[in-house]
Amino acid sequence: MDLKNRTAFITGASRGIGRAIALRLAKEGANIVIAAKSTEENPKLGGTIFSVAEEVAALGGKALPVACDIRHEDQVMAAVTQAVVAFGGIDILINNASAISLTPTEQTEAKRYDLMHDINVRGTFFVSKCCIPHLKKGTNPHILNLSPPINMDKKWFAGHLAYTMSKYNMSMIAYGLSEELKKYKIAANTLWPRTTIATAAVQNLLGGEALMKMSRTPEIIADSVYYILTKPSDVCTGNFFIDEDVLAKEGITDLGHYSVVPGAHLYTDLFL
Repeated sequence: MDLKNRTAFITGASRGIGRAIALRLAKEGANIVIAAKSTEENPKLGGTIFSVAEEVAALGGKALPVACDIRHEDQVMAAVTQAVVAFGGIDILINNASAISLTPTEQTEAKRYDLMHDINVRGTFFVSKCCIPHLKKGTNPHILNLSPPINMDKKWFAGHLAYTMSKYNMSMIAYGLSEELKKYKIAANTLWPRTTIATAAVQNLLGGEALMKMSRTPEIIADSVYYILTKPSDVCTGNFFIDEDVLAKEGITDLGHYSVVPGAHLYTDLFL
């Protein structure tokens, strides 16, 4: 399924994995809606909706940078409306925006809990809700949440219960929508990396430079997203995808070029 002239609405696309997905889809001719909060660059994080729009344009693609905090439904509705006005519809939704705090229950502050659930759960739910009417009219429409397979091993709850709840809820949203939207031939899936991915979150919150060197680049996620989105939406739905498995099914098994440090030992991501 060709992505040319299809419109992808991507949350949290101002940096990291969201940016990599935006650029990958732009290379395939998709219109990119960059929906994120960052309008001014944070030196610790890098990237804004405008810098990514410039990168998309440099690839010959069309981009719409939209300042949007997905915690606020009015901003989501406004961003979706702008996307439809600019490109005539929405064919793809990538729920990438996410917040993380790997704290045990006693150390989890209310504001951290609320942030994760407002972005990961509430935000994902209402962005999906707002996009569904347009996806119904879309070409080979897909919803893809960047969230893990639901692994009920207790160890994934013990160390960071609040975060686990929020990410599993993102996966439940996709799983539920896959059945709810089946009659409209709208696909709903999740995607998660086998290893940690070199992003600002890994650098600043999880493991610093040491973990960055044991990670893969965001491009492995972006390539996996491309292969998922080019599958027929009426049959490719209700899956918890892992990046390595997606690529393997395409005959891509040499993944060395995705490593930040070639030949380095890679760190397996959470929930796997």
